[in-house]
Amino acid sequence: MRIGIISDTHDRLPTIHAALERFEQLGIDTLLHPGDIIAPFAARPLADFPAALHVTYGNNDGERAGLRAVLPQIQDGPLFLELAGKSVLVHHFVDWCSPDDIERADLIVTGHTHQVAIDKRDGKIFVNPGECCGWVTGRCTIATIDLDNDEVELIEIPA
Repeated sequence: MRIGIISDTHDRLPTIHAALERFEQLGIDTLLHPGDIIAPFAARPLADFPAALHVTYGNNDGERAGLRAVLPQIQDGPLFLELAGKSVLVHHFVDWCSPDDIERADLIVTGHTHQVAIDKRDGKIFVNPGECCGWVTGRCTIATIDLDNDEVELIEIPA
């Protein structure tokens, strides 16, 4: 099972659309977004994407009621999922994950820093795909992970 990971989209519609187009080309049917969508208008393309979407609020998602109207599944982290026999933790910032939460997860998906961070340690995979928006680093990045072999791929999206 290959899933898509997108974070820190920060209202930048062109890169959101480009990322979703890439995920569609890859046949992604499950998408994780650990927060900082920002406004409801930027949530609409995510809601319309033909995949299961699991999403948490980020620290800049201030218009919570509007986001919830578009994405009823959005919630505060930590969010735990079982995907392909693996325990997946989704939260906006890795530092907000308790040691107990990390202990019970096989895959930890976060964002917040806008920096790509892919790490395998202690039998766990940590993935921060960086920022889809490109506002801070100048790089628009997303990721996929194949849960059958734990391979993570970082994908650059044209800005």
